[in-house]
Amino acid sequence: MRSYNQYCSMARALDVVGDRWTLLIVRELLSQGPCRFSDLRRGLPGIASNLLAERLREMEAAALIARSDEPPPVAATLISLTDRGRDLGGVVRELVRWGAPLMLDPPDDDEFRVHWFALPLRHLCRDASPGEPAVTVRVGDLHDGCDVTAEHGQIDVRPPSSGRHVDATITAPPQVLVALFTGLMTLSTAQAQGLAVDGSAEAFRRLLPNGGR
Repeated sequence: MRSYNQYCSMARALDVVGDRWTLLIVRELLSQGPCRFSDLRRGLPGIASNLLAERLREMEAAALIARSDEPPPVAATLISLTDRGRDLGGVVRELVRWGAPLMLDPPDDDEFRVHWFALPLRHLCRDASPGEPAVTVRVGDLHDGCDVTAEHGQIDVRPPSSGRHVDATITAPPQVLVALFTGLMTLSTAQAQGLAVDGSAEAFRRLLPNGGR
């Protein structure tokens, strides 16, 4: 790896994570949890397999990720963040926050994966009815999405699971999701622009800024 050759903690950190794709790999592992190589490829459109393999080798050498051979029924090698890698969560969170105003520009031909929205949702969602029983809303689907649970005033966002009960499932164009969860669009407007709610609309409203009004 190239180095800035500067005796500075920021420069040395960028020596490790400043290469293209590295922090996006961290984003994937924070969003999806332990992944197969193929899972990472799906979540990183545009990266070549050989470049992904190279970045993973570099990250493993830097003790940011670890690999584990899982027995059946998984029967695959999973890639996960180490404690050192998970410490980058704060860096990723601040980049997500800093980049939020840039999301106001339309996506045009940009790629989009619903699970990329998992990290922002941890900070955008609010539990508007903390005294009510827990609700879970799936954004997207089992293949590409996340499950958002509101319980006792807390928000939890996890990868989707077929064994988890969900009170509602929502799908929408990416720009509608961004506008709705940032409070720039009402729920009724979002529905007019392609948002579909399958299940309890009230459970979904509970998560939205100002109840989606």
